[in-house]
Amino acid sequence: MPLRGLGWDIGPPFASNRDTLPPVGSYGHKGFTGTMIWIDPVSQTYVIILTNRLHPKGNGNAQALRDEIISLVSDAAGPVSRKQVVANRPSLADCVKDDGSEVGPLRTGIDVLASERFAPLAGLRVGLITNHSGLDSTGRRTIDLLSKAPGVKLVTLFSPEHGLSGNREGKILPATDSSSGLPVYSLYGDVKRPDEKMLRNLDALVFDIQDAGVRFFTYITTMAYAMEAAAKQGLAFFVLDRPNPITGSLVQGPIMDKDLKSFTGYYPLPVRHGMTVGELTGMFNVENRIGAKLRVIKMEGYRRRDWYDETGLLWVGPSPNLRTVRQAVLYPGVAMAEGANVSVGRGTDSPFEILGAPWVKAGELTSYLTSRNIRGVRFVPVDFTPESAPFRNRLCHGVRIALIDRQVLDSPALGVEITSALYRLYPKDFQLQGTLGLIGSREVLRCIREGHDPNSIVQKWQVPLEEFCKLRARYLLY
Repeated sequence: MPLRGLGWDIGPPFASNRDTLPPVGSYGHKGFTGTMIWIDPVSQTYVIILTNRLHPKGNGNAQALRDEIISLVSDAAGPVSRKQVVANRPSLADCVKDDGSEVGPLRTGIDVLASERFAPLAGLRVGLITNHSGLDSTGRRTIDLLSKAPGVKLVTLFSPEHGLSGNREGKILPATDSSSGLPVYSLYGDVKRPDEKMLRNLDALVFDIQDAGVRFFTYITTMAYAMEAAAKQGLAFFVLDRPNPITGSLVQGPIMDKDLKSFTGYYPLPVRHGMTVGELTGMFNVENRIGAKLRVIKMEGYRRRDWYDETGLLWVGPSPNLRTVRQAVLYPGVAMAEGANVSVGRGTDSPFEILGAPWVKAGELTSYLTSRNIRGVRFVPVDFTPESAPFRNRLCHGVRIALIDRQVLDSPALGVEITSALYRLYPKDFQLQGTLGLIGSREVLRCIREGHDPNSIVQKWQVPLEEFCKLRARYLLY
């Protein structure tokens, strides 16, 4: 239930930094007929919605429309910068680190490397693993910075899933970067590991890609495979570190069974690991005995608790279907059901914010999930027609998942709730076994199949999570 003050609801639904605002940061009111007004003095944004759910039969529902409008306003308004927050409220919370010391503007690994005039790479012939997210804080490509760096010879490029431009689906073919003229080897096609031919005439590999902070996001597997190849050829491996976009402080979800290792699961991590790519390389290098000559170019000014839109950096969606921070927050949970025969909104304007199938009854699924009282989200019925498989160009029915409070949401727990609901309501239609690869735990799948309450399933993975956190602590850099 929302907080109230003299008739107003208190709690900002469309501010990107809602969890950092004081209790009176935003306020609004929803009318019985479907109207709504909301005011956010921090971002200087207001929304007025005038509609009538009572016409013509008196039993309409305006909530889905209001949620969609709020989502559009949120995307258009964009993130509130630290400077804006500090200027609009008397707080120093955004000017200090977790330990109370002062923090400056966040500088990613490429920013730090450039400030050092690329000295760690001096005299080296370099291969760069990157994509469209490889940018410095001013928007310059890492490709262009390294190609002009004094004493550095950038020889070749490597691209992960979705290609160098980050907007491709399916297998990626080798190409040439039109700006630099450098060859681009694909690591998402028939070949997923750099081979000896690709690494010939190189002294080092450099990795600079924005990750999603989720176990089954393939960029970290590409990174690990490249580390193994570099170690085999005796090459140095550099990681230009970047923020975990869904915070480096929250660790959630089941840990992957070791024998389920695949391209979407390189190491037995929980769904949400709470680590940066630089920290992951340290763990992989030691725990998997890779033996790479590893060097992480650390960020400066990074705070583990920050969501990406609190870093001051421009959001660049790491893949075609993670277009907003909101979608990135929902992704670890909603995607857990993706291996089965359901659409998670790929091929629509709202990937990972909607979920459904032709055989789902939207009202039934919405009512069931609402009755579960899942913290941080709200559900409304939705019909949609995706342009991507599964169910391409077929009408699907399901739920729209409105993110209300990302700070309290346990997204992998949400994934178990959704998966359990689909299996409970549609046992003859929903292909539960297909979710194993992304859920990553046979025990979790068994519990869902046997009808265990999702809350009890979540409790089962808490002890393994505690053990993982002890291991994780050895490799944290910030």
